[in-house]
Amino acid sequence: MPSRRVIVTRPAREAARWVGALRGAGLDAVALPLIVVEPLPPIVGRHAVRVPPDRHDAWMFVSAAAVEHFFELHANDVDAMKTPRCWATGPGTMRALLEAGVPPATIDVPPEDAAQFDSEALWACVRPQVRTGARLLIVRGGDAAGRPTGRDWLARQVEAAGGVVQTLVVYRRLPPSFNAADTRLAIEGAQGGATWLFSSSEAIANLCRALPDTTWHAARAIATHARIAQAAQAAGFGAVRTSAPTVAALVASIEFTE
Repeated sequence: MPSRRVIVTRPAREAARWVGALRGAGLDAVALPLIVVEPLPPIVGRHAVRVPPDRHDAWMFVSAAAVEHFFELHANDVDAMKTPRCWATGPGTMRALLEAGVPPATIDVPPEDAAQFDSEALWACVRPQVRTGARLLIVRGGDAAGRPTGRDWLARQVEAAGGVVQTLVVYRRLPPSFNAADTRLAIEGAQGGATWLFSSSEAIANLCRALPDTTWHAARAIATHARIAQAAQAAGFGAVRTSAPTVAALVASIEFTE
């Protein structure tokens, strides 16, 4: 019997990698990006996309996209300064740092066998680095206007430990615009003909906004974090499982749902 179709909902560049990996594992994976990653418009970028002139003890990157846009936009600035510690929440972000030329010895990331790849797991690794006055730059995405989006949990921990946090927005995250093929694929998933793979609660919200009259009780989903699984359940997905964001774990979870 053929494998159930898997709908990968990450932004396009990341989705392509995951589709390739899952197809390599024998799954019928297709991409339906539910978050569109774009550079900031020039009128926003002139104000938002600048590396503060003072040195930082660490740069924290929330995603591979944050790494890619940061180093694309600030190549000259980065070349002129010594790269500090670079914090990454998971292996995808770490891979992007390595591809950007960051020395492996300067990267902090949760261990491969971590139960979750998130801010909490990262904080357990980097907490000893944060002393009074330590300076952290968080590199992240923003909304259409360039305002920072996402969780601020780690920033609060750093500040509570006496550190100073600055945020740098280097790209914006937008909802998708579905064409007819995208809509057909989404309806197939809503009716239980495919398994959704979610790595962001924002993606679930964007999906529900794109198809406001759709019910999801027949839909199956794999979420890469408990918070994301809760968002899928709240949206009405009928069957939701949580999996570590590794190919082996995802394949096992997907095959379990078939």
